[in-house]
Amino acid sequence: MTRSVRKGPFVDGYLLKKADASRQSGRNEVIKIWSRRSTILPQFVGLTFGVYNGQKHIPVQVSEDMVGHKFGEFSPSRTYYGHTADKKAKRK
Repeated sequence: MTRSVRKGPFVDGYLLKKADASRQSGRNEVIKIWSRRSTILPQFVGLTFGVYNGQKHIPVQVSEDMVGHKFGEFSPSRTYYGHTADKKAKRK
């Protein structure tokens, strides 16, 4: 189910403060965040966020196409190794 339009998109408060501080400083450094559930807003375009995936911070350069998505979508937290081979089928 989607979030109500009346409420607006969810963004953690500290994330907005960090983004504003980065914009005003003018330096293009990685902003480390732990909020994978926050929605990407238009004011984040052009900034680089280090999104935590449970082990390390994955750098995510925000573009216009990402607006409206969640940060967690661009930082996978699980590694897929593929299906294991069927040993009975290989024996023949």
